Amino acid sequence: MKIRLAEAKDIDQLVKMRWDFTIEHDVEKKVVQDQFKPFMKECQTFLENALKSNQWVIWVAEADGKIVSHIYIELIQKVPRPGRITYPFAYMTNVYTEKEYRNKGMGSKLLSTVNEWIKENKYEFVIVWPSDDGINFYKKNSYVHCTEPMEYFPT
Repeated sequence: MKIRLAEAKDIDQLVKMRWDFTIEHDVEKKVVQDQFKPFMKECQTFLENALKSNQWVIWVAEADGKIVSHIYIELIQKVPRPGRITYPFAYMTNVYTEKEYRNKGMGSKLLSTVNEWIKENKYEFVIVWPSDDGINFYKKNSYVHCTEPMEYFPT
């Protein structure tokens, strides 16, 4: 297994994995195959921009030259505060491991690498909204539940 940062050459694999991730959790079957082409274009553009930016970091784990797991991190800048150095925090999203590689420690190794990177870069904290299925994965990797944030949905 090789863990590294994603590169432009990975975009097609990352698009397909995002599609597969969505289909896997689409219990109501709202997503249909003819939606792939417009999704692919939108996702490719997002990934091209993300990989060029300093706002997004995408970590991948490879097995036999194929990406089998990934974690997306968006860095959120904070407003400076007097009397202390201000570090961004990290929003973790789109954490996914292909089915055949789950429960083999690969996701935990990838997450451990990300956690070390977070420490090295002095990011203040990481926030992630796990699915019900993902809660134990995060707990076993030293993440703790926090109180729910407040939300506003404009109508």
